[in-house]
Amino acid sequence: MKKHIKEQAFDKASFKALVIKHLVTTYAQDTKTATDKSWYLAVGKALAEISTGNLLATEKRVIDANARSVNYFSLEFLIGRLTGNNLISLGLYDQISESVAELGLNLTDLLEQERDPALGNGGLGRLAACFMDSLAAQEFPSVGYGLHYQYGLFKQSFLNGHQIEFPDKWCEEEGYPWEVQRPELNQVVGLYGDVSSYTDENGQQYDRWNPAVTLQGIAWDLPIIGYNNQSVFPLRLWECRAPEPFNLAKFNDGDYIGAQQAQIAAGNVTKVLYPNDNHHQGKVLRLTQQYFHCACSIADIVGRHLKKGHKINALAEFETIQLNDTHPTIAIPELMRVLLDDFKLCWDDAWAIVSKTFAYTNHTLLPEALESWSEALIGELLPRHLEIIFEINHRLMADVEAKWPGNNDIKRKLSIIAEGQQRMIRMANLCVASSYAVNGVAALHSELVKRDLFPEFDALFPQRLQNVTNGITPRRWLKYCNPQLSDLISEKIGNEWPANLEQLEAIAQFASDDKFQQRYLEVKKTNKQRFADWVADNLDIELDINAIFDVQIKRLHEYKRQHLNLLHILSLYHRLLNDPSFDMHPRVFVFAAKAAPGYALAKDIIYAINKVADKVNNDPRLKDKLKVVFVPDYRVSLAEIIIPAADVSEQISTAGKEASGTGNMKLALNGALTIGTMDGANVEIREEVGDDNIFIFGLSVDEVEALKAEGYNSHTYYEQNGLLKASIDLLDGDEFDATDCAAFANIRHNLLEAGDPYLVLADFADYVDAHNRIDTEYRDQKLWVHKTILNTALVGKFSSDRSIRDYVNNIWHLSALPK
Repeated sequence: MKKHIKEQAFDKASFKALVIKHLVTTYAQDTKTATDKSWYLAVGKALAEISTGNLLATEKRVIDANARSVNYFSLEFLIGRLTGNNLISLGLYDQISESVAELGLNLTDLLEQERDPALGNGGLGRLAACFMDSLAAQEFPSVGYGLHYQYGLFKQSFLNGHQIEFPDKWCEEEGYPWEVQRPELNQVVGLYGDVSSYTDENGQQYDRWNPAVTLQGIAWDLPIIGYNNQSVFPLRLWECRAPEPFNLAKFNDGDYIGAQQAQIAAGNVTKVLYPNDNHHQGKVLRLTQQYFHCACSIADIVGRHLKKGHKINALAEFETIQLNDTHPTIAIPELMRVLLDDFKLCWDDAWAIVSKTFAYTNHTLLPEALESWSEALIGELLPRHLEIIFEINHRLMADVEAKWPGNNDIKRKLSIIAEGQQRMIRMANLCVASSYAVNGVAALHSELVKRDLFPEFDALFPQRLQNVTNGITPRRWLKYCNPQLSDLISEKIGNEWPANLEQLEAIAQFASDDKFQQRYLEVKKTNKQRFADWVADNLDIELDINAIFDVQIKRLHEYKRQHLNLLHILSLYHRLLNDPSFDMHPRVFVFAAKAAPGYALAKDIIYAINKVADKVNNDPRLKDKLKVVFVPDYRVSLAEIIIPAADVSEQISTAGKEASGTGNMKLALNGALTIGTMDGANVEIREEVGDDNIFIFGLSVDEVEALKAEGYNSHTYYEQNGLLKASIDLLDGDEFDATDCAAFANIRHNLLEAGDPYLVLADFADYVDAHNRIDTEYRDQKLWVHKTILNTALVGKFSSDRSIRDYVNNIWHLSALPK
């Protein structure tokens, strides 16, 4: 394997001197009294000098190559801690570890000082981060565009079992050492106002938007460092400020709050990720946030394009924009506005550019998750954009009429504007109508997008709807988070696999090798002990590492069915106490998830799991057979501890509801066996690892649809399955909450009276049977480790490097930078 240039050129003495310089001059700390936090910041600043230099050099290489670039628009980038991962990409981990040791420090302790950047929430944001990693690793020209949230989503803690939200101040007073401000890229963004017409000197009539409010977009770049190469591409994050943040006249008049009101209002735009939109002010803020992100990013792309000497008509030749879900959809009318109003192109010429520039990734089949905005709100906030959306829809309806003359039902379905008591703008329809490519994120999901979600669009725009199965970066999700397993793999097959994950298939030949099995098991036990130590230190719960570690870590949502997992736990609790013949291998159930602040049922499920945990973890009658751990404040750095420790991976969404999932890939790669439905990427994982090495249960997509069509009655399952009835009845009483007999009433009501919308009860019996198979097979450790090794060996397909190559070859048509 080639040596990284930075590794060859590394000068230990110079680096140590640079660290001390930053410690003293940047952070005003004395070398004898500085804390680990200050040393971490100084080390980060010293390393950032390398990455910033390479960032500028890579920008020049892109210009020199006259290369086509992808611009990845996402409201989330869940990047995780950067320092350790960047050291691996730079090829400097061992050298930096030695350097800080010579300064009397421990690198592991320093890395623990870093707070995860709070720039994302769940799988959507983590996927964006993996994709940026893979773009850099393969040197495809790219820029990620997001928002520089001050507090991110929220920092989660529990108070008597209830979720409590606090601001997540990830970028503290000292700043974040890896980021660099780019003032030359700052942008100005308008809002509100009106639209007027004017005639230019040539007698041509044009429209002009006259914003009533302006905001300033401050550009921050975070480095995305390519693995084992010198390329560094930017994750460009926009912070919102007021153009004139301080009114001296008001201050002099004694209006001290009013003097800063503009800055306070502007700062709200990038204060938090996904502000609660259960009220009008929240909706205004969220749409403002989305438009601010898109307007800054479009302006940056157009400016960069022109700076390279290209004509505006050639924009689609050199730039493509990938919309990660519908959140950045307003970028479509924004680019149209820029082309029509600023560059004075005619509609057809502008549309020819826009319709060849945007591509859209759909992440959901859930109707409630397909974003829409009221026509009135867009008209108030973005009046010019509403006019453009109307025109796009007018022309779309003409195409629909041409294909299906007189068919108003299809028009109503495909229209960007949904009629009703309040007319709504359907952002997914706008995306599909305006993009040159639309993709789902797993083979099953993409088929359902074409079959169920957008069949008429698929007929209207043949070949537009495609599939790109998601992937994960093996650098973070194996090499970095599971170093002992990585070393074991490299010992057997060489060290090129982090850039070629398909090579892991060679490990399959050792699946039955006794010595390899033993070493693989030792790695797993070491990882389980690391997690158990974390739980003991932070949650004061003692875990037996010989127990099955059963893990469900993902956003808390009904369709992901954490409450199905809970019912199974309740069934085990019931059987342990009431069935003397029941025997089970000790099991530790691990949850980690955040619930949206306004999602009441999700919060109730968190509360129920925590109260059940309090009971079972302290009930001597269970003899430690059953433990439940809910890890608070789930984030990437915690996933890096939990995933390598997992024996079982819970991927139990209702079939047809999960687009893909990427946690299933990370867990399988690290040797956890999946228990899951035939949903999302579970289908493809099963194809890769084989039926014997995965535990599939539950209704299929077609069976779900058939059951709902014939009339699903959850009460029938409740009455006919004694174990299910006993488990649900435990939710009704004071078994787990002596202070409130109705504490779990909402969950019980959802399952029985509200129709059980995600068919938890229908899948319960098969889910229990699958868990019984897990219990039996885990007791045969030789059989179990054989299956886990094969999972690690056979999921090479799910590298995000492969996903990016699929995008590059089938959608974006990029070329890697020349060496």
